[in-house]
Formats: sequence, structure tokens, C-alpha cells
Amino acid sequence: MSERRATHRFTTHVPVKVDSATHGISYCIARNVSESGIFLETREPLPIGSIVEVWFEAVGNATPIIARGEVKHHFFLHYNGETRTKALTGMGVRFTRFDALEQEELPEWAFGVAPTPLH
Repeated sequence: MSERRATHRFTTHVPVKVDSATHGISYCIARNVSESGIFLETREPLPIGSIVEVWFEAVGNATPIIARGEVKHHFFLHYNGETRTKALTGMGVRFTRFDALEQEELPEWAFGVAPTPLH
């Protein structure tokens, strides 16, 4: 199967604040990020189509990245751990704008949050 993504994803594990006008503020863990979007681990994914503002920081850069985006998909995984069944839930957000940076693409320095490419 060929990779359909136009941009590379990078693994990460950073705290993220998500703000939605209709659902309020929540806190998640970013699991991967690319120029076009981010996957957020969260117990309660927002509805698909929700417009959100995502706040996160790149390693070594004090300026927070503030991205606007749309929830595009949900992810629910149940698997067997060493001693019990475990679960992972999350949501994929497609970026539409980077407000504080006044640009539409994630700057290269932002990938300090995720130094390990997935592919």
C-alpha cells in the first residue's frame, strides 16, 4: 500500500491545548504532527467538523504555535496490554491557518516538537 500523505509526519509527545467555540477548552497529548495536521490523544474527541484552535510549543522556542484547524477523523483502539486491555482514543485535526505566525504552513523550526519521522 502506498503512502497517500503529501507531507511527512513526525512522532511527538507534547501537551496541547485545544480551544473550541462550541465545546470549550480541553487538554490533549500530540502524538504526531505534520505541516498539514496533528493527531491528538484525548479521551473525548470533539465531533468531526469541529473548528478548533490548537496551542503547542516547539522544543527550544518560547513562541507558542497557534494553529486553527478542523477535526477530520476519530481514532479508537483497544488492545491487550501486559496485564489488561488498554485503549487509545484521539482525533485528527487538519490545519487551516497558523495565527500567531500569520502564515498557512508550519515553520520548519516547529518540528523541534517531533524529531523522529514516522515515514
